[in-house]
Amino acid sequence: MRGYRVAAMVALSVSLSACAGRIVPPGASAPYPSRGEAQPQPRPQPRPRPGGSSVQPSGPSVSRVPDGPVRIIAATPLPATPVVTVPGAATAAQAGVLAGPPVASLPITEPQAEAARAAFLLSCPGLMRRTDASGLTQGADWQTACRAAAVVPRGGARDFFARYFEAVQVGDGRSLATGYYEPEIAGSHDRRSGYDVPIYARPRDLIDVDLGAFTTDLKGKKIRGKVQGTNLVPYDDRIAIEQGSLAGRAPVLAWGADPVEVFFLQIQGSGRLRLPDGGIMRIGYDTQNGRDYTGIGALMKARGLLGPGRTSMQGIVAWLHDHPEEGREIMRENKSFVFFRELNGAPQGAMGYAVTGQVSAAADPKFVPLGAPVFLSMDRQDATGLWVAQDTGGAIKGANRFDTFWGAGDTARAVAGGMSARGTAFLLLPVGTLARAGIAAPVGTVGAIPQP
Repeated sequence: MRGYRVAAMVALSVSLSACAGRIVPPGASAPYPSRGEAQPQPRPQPRPRPGGSSVQPSGPSVSRVPDGPVRIIAATPLPATPVVTVPGAATAAQAGVLAGPPVASLPITEPQAEAARAAFLLSCPGLMRRTDASGLTQGADWQTACRAAAVVPRGGARDFFARYFEAVQVGDGRSLATGYYEPEIAGSHDRRSGYDVPIYARPRDLIDVDLGAFTTDLKGKKIRGKVQGTNLVPYDDRIAIEQGSLAGRAPVLAWGADPVEVFFLQIQGSGRLRLPDGGIMRIGYDTQNGRDYTGIGALMKARGLLGPGRTSMQGIVAWLHDHPEEGREIMRENKSFVFFRELNGAPQGAMGYAVTGQVSAAADPKFVPLGAPVFLSMDRQDATGLWVAQDTGGAIKGANRFDTFWGAGDTARAVAGGMSARGTAFLLLPVGTLARAGIAAPVGTVGAIPQP
């Protein structure tokens, strides 16, 4: 769903609060409402969400935060095991893994586990089919857990994870989690008064190149560009595109009303267009121009453009609206540009499956097998819990870096826009993964394979 993204949002917010996705935060592509000061409140209890929301493909979702004003509640992360990091590690296997705590000991509620089980089951075909770029697992490793996930009795989800998974710490385990959501912005199928910002579909002359097909030294490396004469050259950047370079080369999928909202829609990676007649058009990430992403939040902060209390997504958007000419130039410093396609259903993640609010997360597939569960123990209660890595993002890179998906609506916008949580990440892998690596599973691991 986010593809490019989603990570981008992260970069934007991380750069600001030391803190990616898709409609304007209830209003979003624009940012989310400002973060308020943390208020000591009772911890909201996860509960199944009634019915099926537009971002809930199957099974109950879980509300880490109830509808209404967002309050940040502090939490104490579980400690990571101190390790000497491996400089330049490009995969989880290179970074090294350690046994984490027994899954049964992790503070996972049954509703949260059931929502994660449904998302994990949805991801199983991809998990078993895809090559795991992290170097930690093979497709066959997931078969037992995937079969079991389909027949978990009511009330047995937490036991399912405890029985079929073992927790591992990748590298130093220190995690950063940001947030993204599905924004909604004003849009139109056709160009008309008030709607003159093009939202492009994939250009006809955009070429994807798998460099690994040319040399094994570049395996896993891809670039995008266009043919110019007999050469492959970089594709048009944001400035060229906004100045009309794609005329006749790329279909216009729809027209937006606000350039700032369309900019943030690209960061989120998917969203809803509220049409003039009240209808909804859902669009999602298709591809990107191949240019590097630059988070404008960091630029604005470094230049002293954001005053106290204005470093949230909402603050950034407000500044861009208040300074349209300067704002346009700042947005153009991000050369990356996203192209969309129309969606007929819920937004999808990088695996090609629907993502679930408050359950799905984006991760770097070189460090987390896409489709794998991960337990985040963070300094914020709303970010703490069991997530399923079903997406990726342009700014989500490295071990223990996650972008949590919060769904759609005002609360999702508010939480995602202010999300910057730090703590410890424990990746959940099939029982037996540690044994194969010669690492003893922790005492208390249910179903752990005995060590010789």
